[in-house]
Amino acid sequence: MQRQIFTEEHDAFRETVRTFLAKEVLPHYEQWEKDGIVSREVWLAAGRQGLLGFAVPEEYGGGGTTDFRHSAVLAEEFTRAGAPGLALGLHNDVIGPYLTGLATEEQKRRWLPGFCSGEIITAIAMTEPGAGSDLQGIRTTAEDKGDHWLLNGSKTFISNGILADLVIVVAKTTAEGGAKGLSLIVVERGADGFERGRNLDKIGQKSQDTAELFFNDVCVPKENLLGERDGAFIHLMTNLAQERMGIAVAGIAAAEYLLEITTQYVKEREAFGRPLSTLQHIRFEIAEMATECAVTRAFLDRCIVDHSDGKLDAVHASMAKWWATELQKRVADRCLQLHGGYGYMTEYRVAKAFTDGRIQTIYGGTTEIMKEIIGRSLLA
Repeated sequence: MQRQIFTEEHDAFRETVRTFLAKEVLPHYEQWEKDGIVSREVWLAAGRQGLLGFAVPEEYGGGGTTDFRHSAVLAEEFTRAGAPGLALGLHNDVIGPYLTGLATEEQKRRWLPGFCSGEIITAIAMTEPGAGSDLQGIRTTAEDKGDHWLLNGSKTFISNGILADLVIVVAKTTAEGGAKGLSLIVVERGADGFERGRNLDKIGQKSQDTAELFFNDVCVPKENLLGERDGAFIHLMTNLAQERMGIAVAGIAAAEYLLEITTQYVKEREAFGRPLSTLQHIRFEIAEMATECAVTRAFLDRCIVDHSDGKLDAVHASMAKWWATELQKRVADRCLQLHGGYGYMTEYRVAKAFTDGRIQTIYGGTTEIMKEIIGRSLLA
């Protein structure tokens, strides 16, 4: 079905993203995978190309648009290119809204120009060794010392953790913590007591630096509080819908691309003297995946438009996230199976998509958490 949500402006932007990928990303990606991290230079190149800070006002160096379709284009093209390690979506769509929506004027002038140029790489630190999706379990503390916050604790699975120059840390600012006692504290590179642990070894997305972070009596200036004191829970809930939409967009794009390359593969690959595509079971597999992708695409495109118009709620974002990522997981598994032994070889895109995409049903809120959010909304 012909997609109808993009304009000529979006089509031109898609070509810009493809050119950027071809020139600045794909020639270096294999080395980044070996290194376990991308270069800082590619972030600067992304800034020069206008791929950072779409929603940041122009006065701070951004694009000045809240049209989520630009983010959708970026996610789709990076997914099709097989380059999830350069986490521009995390920077733009997850962390960006905290800075544009919660920062004071002084904070905006201090951080946003570098955010848009690629000189300041960002991360958000929520997950802890004992607290993942459950924010009630956060133990990291920020104690009010009058003229500064004293930050202590640790975080894990933090994307951009090694490269990040600015980390938004979720910490307890009351003894109880939980929904009414968490705040967002911004820690900058070089702060005494802020240490980075291992660049974690993952099964996929090898070039995406994912780290442990440690905070040992870190003195954070009072002016680095982001948003309201004890208001982090509401701030987080407000911005999670966009994060989940970005993950969902990548999920359906991955499923569609895997279907595309697998359809071509079964036409060319022969078994028992004839192409695999002549076998009824293969045709049924392709038919089922194509239908599931088409139905999911229709729903996702509606969600993209609604989000661009400011109308998408957390429940539908959760629906989009769990459905698209679970579809991606199923399609990746089925397409790998249809590739046979070749599907298990890392030189084939289907193998890499299988491992790179497995995290999709976990980060940004697990499938189980998405179902809980949806169920509560219907049964409250």
